[in-house]
Amino acid sequence: MRIRMAELGTRLLSFLAVLIFCAPALMAQGTAEATFKAKCAGCHGPDGSASTAAGKSLKIRDFHSPDVQKQTDADLSDLISAGKGAMPAYKGKLTEDQIKQLVGYIRTFAQK
Repeated sequence: MRIRMAELGTRLLSFLAVLIFCAPALMAQGTAEATFKAKCAGCHGPDGSASTAAGKSLKIRDFHSPDVQKQTDADLSDLISAGKGAMPAYKGKLTEDQIKQLVGYIRTFAQK
């Protein structure tokens, strides 16, 4: 019985260590998704395809496209910060960390 309890304790500690290690990344992903839905999805669509009325009328590029995905993280961060055309600038409205998380979230569209 003691061996099993020790093994259970070891497994529990391992699970907790993984959870503690992964939690910040999972929370950031959830935060980035929430920020995207609140600030970006109206034009870019919830799936990043820009298939919304605004996306179509403004001829917004699909986030899945190679043209978007080949841009550097710095390019995307600058675009989010400064805005372009009808896209508003988010510098001062979003933190640098939120902008960085949005760039990471945009990268996930390449995998879909």
